Amino acid sequence: MPTQMPTQMPTQDGHNVPHRLTSTTMTSIRPATPADVAPVARLFRQVRQACLPYLLDLHTSAEDLAFFRDHVFPAAVVWVAGESEVVGFCAWRPGWVDHLYIHPERHRKGLGTALLTQAMAGQVALRLWVFQRNVPALRFYAARGFRAIEHTDGSRNEEREPDTLMEWVRAAG
Repeated sequence: MPTQMPTQMPTQDGHNVPHRLTSTTMTSIRPATPADVAPVARLFRQVRQACLPYLLDLHTSAEDLAFFRDHVFPAAVVWVAGESEVVGFCAWRPGWVDHLYIHPERHRKGLGTALLTQAMAGQVALRLWVFQRNVPALRFYAARGFRAIEHTDGSRNEEREPDTLMEWVRAAG
Protein backbone atom coordinates (compact mmCIF):
# COMPACT_ATOMS: atom_id res chain seq x y z
CA MET A 1 0.00 0.00 0.00
CA PRO A 2 1.42 3.44 -0.90
CA THR A 3 2.68 5.59 1.92
CA GLN A 4 1.95 9.31 1.92
CA MET A 5 4.05 11.80 3.80
CA PRO A 6 4.52 13.11 6.48
CA THR A 7 7.24 10.75 7.66
CA GLN A 8 9.25 10.57 10.81
CA MET A 9 12.96 10.89 10.07
CA PRO A 10 15.13 9.16 12.72
CA THR A 11 18.37 11.01 13.41
CA GLN A 12 21.58 9.55 14.80
CA ASP A 13 20.59 10.50 18.33
CA GLY A 14 17.38 8.47 17.96
CA HIS A 15 14.95 11.40 17.85
CA ASN A 16 12.31 11.46 15.15
CA VAL A 17 12.13 14.63 13.12
CA PRO A 18 8.89 15.14 11.18
CA HIS A 19 9.42 15.58 7.47
CA ARG A 20 6.60 16.76 5.26
CA LEU A 21 6.26 17.02 1.53
CA THR A 22 4.36 20.05 0.32
CA SER A 23 1.07 19.51 -1.45
CA THR A 24 2.69 20.43 -4.77
CA THR A 25 5.28 17.70 -4.33
CA MET A 26 3.13 15.02 -2.68
CA THR A 27 4.28 11.72 -4.05
CA SER A 28 3.55 8.27 -2.72
CA ILE A 29 6.19 5.70 -1.97
CA ARG A 30 5.49 1.98 -2.15
CA PRO A 31 7.19 -1.39 -2.34
CA ALA A 32 8.45 -2.07 -5.84
CA THR A 33 6.92 -4.80 -7.97
CA PRO A 34 8.49 -6.79 -10.83
CA ALA A 35 6.89 -4.28 -13.23
CA ASP A 36 9.15 -1.60 -11.71
CA VAL A 37 12.43 -3.26 -12.72
CA ALA A 38 12.70 -1.54 -16.11
CA PRO A 39 11.67 1.92 -14.88
CA VAL A 40 14.14 1.63 -11.98
CA ALA A 41 16.97 0.61 -14.32
CA ARG A 42 16.16 3.55 -16.64
CA LEU A 43 16.07 5.99 -13.72
CA PHE A 44 19.40 4.65 -12.41
CA ARG A 45 21.05 5.38 -15.77
CA GLN A 46 19.35 8.75 -16.17
CA VAL A 47 20.36 10.01 -12.71
CA ARG A 48 23.95 8.82 -13.06
CA GLN A 49 24.29 10.56 -16.44
CA ALA A 50 22.72 13.80 -15.19
CA CYS A 51 24.18 14.02 -11.69
CA LEU A 52 27.40 11.99 -11.88
CA PRO A 53 28.76 12.85 -15.35
CA TYR A 54 32.33 12.18 -14.22
CA LEU A 55 31.60 8.43 -13.93
CA LEU A 56 32.55 6.25 -16.85
CA ASP A 57 29.60 4.64 -18.64
CA LEU A 58 30.67 1.06 -17.94
CA HIS A 59 27.45 -0.79 -18.82
CA THR A 60 24.76 -0.73 -21.48
CA SER A 61 21.10 -0.11 -20.74
CA ALA A 62 20.47 -3.82 -21.26
CA GLU A 63 23.18 -4.68 -18.72
CA ASP A 64 21.64 -2.24 -16.22
CA LEU A 65 18.25 -3.90 -16.69
CA ALA A 66 19.74 -7.37 -16.19
CA PHE A 67 21.61 -6.19 -13.09
CA PHE A 68 18.46 -4.85 -11.43
CA ARG A 69 16.32 -7.80 -12.54
CA ASP A 70 18.79 -10.55 -11.63
CA HIS A 71 20.69 -9.09 -8.68
CA VAL A 72 19.13 -6.04 -7.01
CA PHE A 73 15.43 -6.96 -6.97
CA PRO A 74 15.97 -10.56 -5.77
CA ALA A 75 18.47 -9.60 -3.05
CA ALA A 76 17.16 -6.31 -1.68
CA VAL A 77 14.03 -4.60 -0.47
CA VAL A 78 13.18 -2.02 -3.12
CA TRP A 79 10.77 0.86 -2.69
CA VAL A 80 9.85 3.37 -5.38
CA ALA A 81 8.45 6.89 -5.42
CA GLY A 82 5.92 8.00 -7.97
CA GLU A 83 2.43 7.28 -9.20
CA SER A 84 2.35 7.20 -13.00
CA GLU A 85 6.13 7.03 -13.34
CA VAL A 86 9.00 6.03 -11.05
CA VAL A 87 10.79 9.21 -9.97
CA GLY A 88 12.89 7.70 -7.20
CA PHE A 89 13.92 4.41 -5.65
CA CYS A 90 15.81 2.96 -2.74
CA ALA A 91 17.20 -0.58 -2.49
CA TRP A 92 18.42 -1.89 0.85
CA ARG A 93 19.19 -5.06 2.74
CA PRO A 94 19.95 -5.58 6.43
CA GLY A 95 22.64 -3.11 7.39
CA TRP A 96 23.15 -1.61 3.92
CA VAL A 97 21.59 0.92 1.56
CA ASP A 98 22.69 -0.20 -1.89
CA HIS A 99 20.95 2.42 -4.04
CA LEU A 100 19.09 5.68 -3.50
CA TYR A 101 18.35 7.59 -6.69
CA ILE A 102 15.91 10.45 -7.28
CA HIS A 103 15.10 12.05 -10.64
CA PRO A 104 17.07 15.33 -10.83
CA GLU A 105 13.91 17.42 -11.26
CA ARG A 106 12.58 15.95 -8.00
CA HIS A 107 15.66 16.62 -5.84
CA ARG A 108 15.11 18.54 -2.59
CA LYS A 109 11.39 17.72 -2.43
CA GLY A 110 11.51 15.09 0.32
CA LEU A 111 11.50 11.92 -1.77
CA GLY A 112 15.02 10.85 -0.81
CA THR A 113 14.23 11.43 2.85
CA ALA A 114 10.98 9.48 2.58
CA LEU A 115 12.68 6.51 0.91
CA LEU A 116 15.67 6.59 3.28
CA THR A 117 13.30 6.73 6.26
CA GLN A 118 11.67 3.56 4.98
CA ALA A 119 15.08 1.88 4.75
CA MET A 120 16.01 3.02 8.28
CA ALA A 121 12.82 1.65 9.83
CA GLY A 122 13.60 -1.36 11.96
CA GLN A 123 17.34 -1.10 11.35
CA VAL A 124 19.87 -0.70 14.16
CA ALA A 125 22.54 0.58 11.79
CA LEU A 126 22.98 1.24 8.08
CA ARG A 127 26.02 1.72 5.91
CA LEU A 128 26.33 3.02 2.38
CA TRP A 129 28.96 4.15 -0.10
CA VAL A 130 28.99 7.61 -1.69
CA PHE A 131 31.39 8.90 -4.34
CA GLN A 132 33.49 11.66 -2.82
CA ARG A 133 32.69 14.02 -5.69
CA ASN A 134 28.96 13.58 -4.99
CA VAL A 135 28.96 16.42 -2.46
CA PRO A 136 25.16 16.87 -2.47
CA ALA A 137 24.71 13.20 -1.48
CA LEU A 138 27.38 13.45 1.22
CA ARG A 139 25.54 16.45 2.67
CA PHE A 140 22.16 14.73 2.35
CA TYR A 141 23.29 11.70 4.34
CA ALA A 142 25.18 13.75 6.94
CA ALA A 143 22.04 15.82 7.56
CA ARG A 144 20.20 12.56 8.30
CA GLY A 145 22.67 11.31 10.88
CA PHE A 146 25.19 9.40 8.76
CA ARG A 147 28.88 9.95 9.43
CA ALA A 148 31.91 9.16 7.31
CA ILE A 149 33.84 6.17 8.64
CA GLU A 150 36.18 5.40 5.74
CA HIS A 151 37.54 7.17 2.65
CA THR A 152 39.01 5.18 -0.24
CA ASP A 153 40.95 5.92 -3.41
CA GLY A 154 38.34 4.09 -5.51
CA SER A 155 40.52 1.08 -6.27
CA ARG A 156 37.85 -1.24 -4.83
CA ASN A 157 34.91 -0.04 -6.94
CA GLU A 158 34.39 -0.68 -10.64
CA GLU A 159 34.19 3.04 -11.43
CA ARG A 160 37.66 3.60 -9.90
CA GLU A 161 36.24 6.72 -8.25
CA PRO A 162 37.22 7.72 -4.70
CA ASP A 163 34.35 7.03 -2.32
CA THR A 164 33.31 7.36 1.30
CA LEU A 165 31.74 4.74 3.52
CA MET A 166 29.06 6.33 5.71
CA GLU A 167 27.26 4.84 8.68
CA TRP A 168 24.10 5.63 10.62
CA VAL A 169 23.55 4.04 14.03
CA ARG A 170 20.25 4.28 15.89
CA ALA A 171 20.77 5.65 19.38
CA ALA A 172 20.02 3.27 22.21
CA GLY A 173 16.84 3.88 24.10
